[in-house]
Amino acid sequence: MIARSNAAGIDEPVLVARLAAGDDSALSEIYDLMAPLVFGVARRITADHLAAEDVCQEVFVQLWSSSGAIDLARCSLRGWLSVLAHRRAVDWVRSTERTRRREAREHPPTEHDGRIVDLADEAVAHERADRARAAVAALPDGQRRAIELAFWGGRSYCEVATELGIPEGTAKSRVRLALARLARQLEEDAD
Repeated sequence: MIARSNAAGIDEPVLVARLAAGDDSALSEIYDLMAPLVFGVARRITADHLAAEDVCQEVFVQLWSSSGAIDLARCSLRGWLSVLAHRRAVDWVRSTERTRRREAREHPPTEHDGRIVDLADEAVAHERADRARAAVAALPDGQRRAIELAFWGGRSYCEVATELGIPEGTAKSRVRLALARLARQLEEDAD
């Protein structure tokens, strides 16, 4: 085998042979030289710092456990580590995406007006709305009409008075009385 060194002047065959022989210091040297490359490849693919660290660790564990399988006649150590980092990072992305899709299937969000709504909160809101509608329906006719015009119709006291043919002060009184009655009724319903 011809001794080959890369651009950094590293004698890769010697390092790989030392690694295959179980020399821990060879792994340390390779790690010091190649970890930035492996981490960079993983970081670029995963777009996640912690995931890139995990991928980097997996690559060097595999290097340690399969150092005898590295064929430097086919590619450089740098190339081998880059390809392995790429594969592991892609596996991480695929696994993460599968997990995300599975969780979305198992727990689909409920959308309402473009936002996610908790079904329990939505049920409580519907129950409160039903109680409020029932309380409004139970109001005396004059108060009910004044509330409907003021709150659901968006009318001012003056407009409520004109539409009902009553003085403005009477319209204000009906709305205030209706609001007080609704508050008591809804408070009683809540207990």
